[in-house]
Order: sequence, then C-alpha cells, then structure tokens
Amino acid sequence: MKKNHLWLITALLAGKGIFAQNVQQDSLKVQQLDEVVVSDSKFELKRENSGKTVIKITAEEMQRNQGRTVAEIINTKSGIEISGSRGRDGDVLGVYARGGRGRQVLIIIDGVRVSDPSTFSAEYDLRLLSPSSIESIEIIKGAASTLYGTNAVTAVINITTKKSSEKKIAGNFETSVGTNQTADDQNYNLGSIQNSAFVNGTLGKFTYGVDFSNRYKSGLSAAVTPENEEDVFSHYSTNVRLGYQFTESFGVQVYGNQIKFENEYDATMAEAPNLGENEQQRVGLSSELGYGKGSVHLNAAYTDYESVANDTFGESTTEGSNWVLDVYNKYVFGEQFHTILGVNYIKDEAIFAEEVDFTIVDPYANVVYVSDFGLNLNAGVRWNNHSEYGNHFVYNVNPSYVFDTENGYVKLMGSYATSYITPNLTQLFGAFGGNPELEPEENTTIEGGIELKLSNKFRISTVYFDRNETNAIGYDANFMSINVADEIDANGVEVEATWLPWSKFSVNANYTFTERKGDNAIRIPKHKANVSLWYQFCESTNASLSYAYTGERFDTDFATYTDIALEPFSLLNFSIRHELIKNKLNVFFNADNLLNEDYRELLGFTTRGRNFRVGLNLNL
Repeated sequence: MKKNHLWLITALLAGKGIFAQNVQQDSLKVQQLDEVVVSDSKFELKRENSGKTVIKITAEEMQRNQGRTVAEIINTKSGIEISGSRGRDGDVLGVYARGGRGRQVLIIIDGVRVSDPSTFSAEYDLRLLSPSSIESIEIIKGAASTLYGTNAVTAVINITTKKSSEKKIAGNFETSVGTNQTADDQNYNLGSIQNSAFVNGTLGKFTYGVDFSNRYKSGLSAAVTPENEEDVFSHYSTNVRLGYQFTESFGVQVYGNQIKFENEYDATMAEAPNLGENEQQRVGLSSELGYGKGSVHLNAAYTDYESVANDTFGESTTEGSNWVLDVYNKYVFGEQFHTILGVNYIKDEAIFAEEVDFTIVDPYANVVYVSDFGLNLNAGVRWNNHSEYGNHFVYNVNPSYVFDTENGYVKLMGSYATSYITPNLTQLFGAFGGNPELEPEENTTIEGGIELKLSNKFRISTVYFDRNETNAIGYDANFMSINVADEIDANGVEVEATWLPWSKFSVNANYTFTERKGDNAIRIPKHKANVSLWYQFCESTNASLSYAYTGERFDTDFATYTDIALEPFSLLNFSIRHELIKNKLNVFFNADNLLNEDYRELLGFTTRGRNFRVGLNLNL
C-alpha cells in the first residue's frame, strides 16, 4: 500500500481515540451505534448481543448515496469487493466476499433468497436491483448456511424494500442527470439519466405500494477502445405490494415485480448487434401470525428469469425459474432463549436441451441465548436434503461475551461454522460437462474478534477469519464437471470503526486484508480501505466526502492465459444534499472520482473518470 494512504488511514483511526471523549453527542448517531441487527438470528437483537459484526446500510445512508447503484454502495463495506462496479453501468459484476467467489454470496430480498438457476454460476445479478426501492441492507459475513441454506458461505446480503406510509397516500419522486465519461475523455455530455416514483399508503387495515424506476446510461464503451464507441445500458423496474392486517397479530402481504434491462456490449465482430436483454418477473407472499411470546412466519415466491444474447454467435436464450418457500416459528423462552424452528423448500428449473430441475427440502433449528451476565450464544443446525445427491448436515456455534464498561462495552466474539454450496443445474445437467454425480461444495469457517464501544461516540471492531474450501466444483481434462481434490484456504482481517465526535460530524472507516491460497485468486485485492466523512453544515444542508483505496490484485489476460498484476488505485467521492422545503424537497449533487484518477479495475474494460450528477427528491 502506498505510504500516504497508510498515513491517512492511521491518522483518522488514531484521531478517533484521542478526541472521542471531549465532544458533544447526537441522538440520531447514537442510535446508529446502538443499532438493532436481525440477519444473523432472524430476531431483533441489540448489536452487543450479536456474535457477528453485522453491517447495516440504513435508509439515511441510502439517501446520502442518491444516484449511485446498489453495487457501488455495498462495495464500500469491509470484506467485500464488487468488480465492475466502478466501470460502465451494465458491466457484468463479480461479487467477492472474504476471498470467495460470487457463488458463495447469498442475496435475500424481503426474506426470500434470489438466484438465477439458468446461468452458469446461478448467482443473482445485482444489476437487476434498483436502489430507489430499497429501505435498508444488512450484510453478515461468514458462514450462515444453518439459517439460510445453500450459498450462504462468505456473506449474506439481506435487502429490505420500502414499506408503506401510515398516511392514506404518500409519494416519493426522484430524478437526476449526470455525466458518464472516462478520465481521458472529459466531454461533460449528459450520458446518465435516472428517475423513480413511489406511491404508497395505508387505508385502515389495507396497505399498498407501487413504484417504478428507470436508468439510462450512454457515452462509454464496455471495452477499452481508441474510439470509445458507446454501449448503451437501460434499466426498468416496477413493483407492486398489497397488504392486509386481519387482526393485530395476523397480517398478509402479496407482491409482484418486473425488472428488465438492455445492455450493449463489445464482442469480436463489431457489426453484430451485441445486445443482451435480461428480464425477471417475480410474485410472492409473506405472512406473520403472532401468539404470546412466539410467531409463525411464511415467505414464499416464484421467480422467472429470461436472458437473451444477440451477438457474433447469433441469438441465444436462457430460461429459468425457481420456487422458494420458507416457514419458521420464532419463540422466546424466559426472555433469554430465542429459538427458530423452520423448513426451507427450493425448486430450481431451467431449460437446456430439455427442461431440468432439482428440489431441496431443509429443516433447520437455531437458538440464541442472551444471559444477564454477559454471555451470548448463537447455535444452529440444518439437515440439507437434495433430490440429486441426498443429504448433507451443517452447523454453527457462535459464542460471544460482553464486558460492560462505564460508557460502553467490550465484546469478545468467536465462531466455528460449516456451510455448503449445492451444484447448480448447469453443473449437473448442462450440455457441456454436466455431471449428475456431483456432491456439494463444503466450507469450514473459523472467526475470532473483538468489538469496543468506548462511548456513544466511538466504536471499533477487529475480526480475523479463516475459511477452508473443499469439494469445490471444477473440470477434468475432458471438461467434465467434477469435485476437485484441491483445497482452497482464505483468511484475513477486517477492521471497522465509527466515530461521532459531535452532533454534526461523523467518520466511518474500514480496512480489509485478504489472502487466498490454492488457486490464482483473481480480482481479489489483498488490501482495501474506505474512509467516509459526513458533516451537517446546518439543519438543511449536509455533505459527505469518501476515500476508497483498492490494492494490487491480479486479473487474467485471456489472450495469453497469464495473470497480470493490476496497480493499486484510490478514488475520492463527494456528495452534498440540501433541503429546499423541510421534509419535502431536497436537491443533491455528487462528484465521483473527484481527482479524475486514470486506473484499471479489470483488464480490457472501461472505468469511469471524474463524473458529476445533480438531482432532486420530492416527498408528498
């Protein structure tokens, strides 16, 4: 890492410790330090009672990042690298958490897992997400298969969409325009347009919500070319949600959405259309029945995916769908034992040469013990039943101990957990290398860490992780899918700090060291750091300045099939937000890559230079 970058991070973290005790507190920021977490237990628990360092992206933080994509926002968090998020909107994204691959990260939306079973890796495409429909995001890192099943190996990204207002009718409308240019071609043409609308409300026991969003990007080529011939990306999203609260303890919600994007890209023949179209259609139901100290929850959804590519090789279509059902009972015994008993059903379907599918039926149990003397324990088991390979068992043990201090606490954390990844439909039944005899990939993760909350103004945590990956799915000499004998080890350290020195100023910083052994570990930086400063100038105006450092990493040059080291780079972003009418109308301005750094994120792909965006947000 460059020395000046190390000095900047060290100075900020050291400054926190020196000044944290001498300044005034702010009630809103105190709530951030005392935040409630849900994802690691499915219960609302105080952060100090959680054995994980759960990352929460709040509605306030989403507002501060108006105009940015979901991938860009998540990429600022410790332990996560999303390759492609700094390039042209529409580039294929690679999600790497704690030295893992995209297949080892699970995406959940409103309690239901999402994945595209028709694709080669069966990952969920983050390009489908619209930030305007999202209320908050929780990220738990490490193994979580006992609660969430297959693919919950290195991280779970749990997304909660916006809820209906308690008013009879409410609306939110946002629009913004901006540049979309490289560092070498600062033409300042308006190549980026985004719009969204959300109408919602409550009529007695009935709730409703309808939202629409679109974004359009032009001006950049997907691949680095002398002409920078533009490749256009356009995205449309529509969501409808209806709910009815039959009694105080029983309510039902139904929802549906359609998301579509079109993406031009570069290929070997420039005269080909080189156009991709992706579409997702989803319907779902969620319900909660409360009783005494318990509640029964049901989350179910059916999702249909279709992708069309029209390029050098002609037109090709992939189609897939999945059914997901998760039913679980929550019950609290004596205020100390928080228990979960549930069953999860998944059916993945796709069309290759013929229609193929598999089913999963997983019963699971989890218990969280919160003592009155500092000990907390989160433990769970899951019995995975797969229609192709049979049974698989996973478990986790996650103890923590909290020492109360005069103004905060010291929390010691540890975890030992196993997790798994089901072979996907392509690996089992694909036309090229399909092997129905595949077994699931297995992972074992050990974590240990400490979190210090010195006051209502300062918190810092450090976590060490070590993951061993076995039975991973690869290929033999004949390109047949097999469970490879080689093992992969990934380990590292994550440091996160929040400092709230006074009511109008906050600092958030994180640093991640990651090392992966056993393969070429492409696109995973060994060192990564982020620092974000936020300042409230007055009641109506606030601004943020963020610094992101991405260290050296490797990428494969497919012309020579050699791995090339990519230079470290730093980006500086600035945002300012001003309320013209209190709680009604605000305007915002973003400046990304403020210093116009010219860098390579991925070999051969375009990256964005200095860009500006201006927009407004109206609440009715």
